[in-house]
Amino acid sequence: MASKLSSLTIFFPCYNEEANVENTTLAALAAGRKVTDDLEVVIVNDGSKDHTGEIADRLAATHPGVRAVHNHPNRGYGGALRRGFREATKEWVFYTDGDGQFDLSELELLIPLAREDTIVSAYRLDRKDPLMRKVNAFCWTALVNVIFRLWLRDIDGAFKLYPRRLFHRIRIVSTGALIDTEILARAKRLGYRILQIGVHHYPRQAGQQTGANLKVIFRAFKELFLLTPDILRTVRQPAAMLPADPGLEGARDVRRVPRPIT
Repeated sequence: MASKLSSLTIFFPCYNEEANVENTTLAALAAGRKVTDDLEVVIVNDGSKDHTGEIADRLAATHPGVRAVHNHPNRGYGGALRRGFREATKEWVFYTDGDGQFDLSELELLIPLAREDTIVSAYRLDRKDPLMRKVNAFCWTALVNVIFRLWLRDIDGAFKLYPRRLFHRIRIVSTGALIDTEILARAKRLGYRILQIGVHHYPRQAGQQTGANLKVIFRAFKELFLLTPDILRTVRQPAAMLPADPGLEGARDVRRVPRPIT
């Protein structure tokens, strides 16, 4: 257990979030500085058609520790998350969404649960989304829980803390909405624990959701059909065999984690 992380990357994908990206960035800076003294915030502009990219560049130029990266063209939710994980340079990685529906100050709740062999996956308390979106999410979560034996309350909740070394041990294939499931399922088969904690969720104040788009849903099910055998072949490894993580203050192993492979 640690009261602070030695270093942390916070990133969030943005697609047409010109009304939200600045507030989310400032909230990420404020929340991150409470839990680490070595912080970077990465804005992943996923081919936005509005002014999101311009605002992100201005924020990066104005605030030390903020970087803006741009996908051209739009690569979808999974592609945006893959870019964020690849860009992360710190020992711990926290990701959320760029729509402002989370209170990023609740990141503090996750820190006491951080361990070298643990992913902290938050679930949304009283999820503030349209009914059909919540029904779709419930059915999807139930399905992937059965297939991969994850038993999580909110598989796609965008409020997760990972040890970065995980992303040097797994191969992420998904480019769509399956990506959360793929990462967690592969990690569990490697011996990582997944701890859950509730965080508050708020109505979207600006912009439009894309997760309920039929094209997005079809793509997720297509990836689930195609990738399930590969995910289930991920080699199991007991958590006790995992190497020590230098990301927690006070960890005995001080080896450097290699930079992400691009």
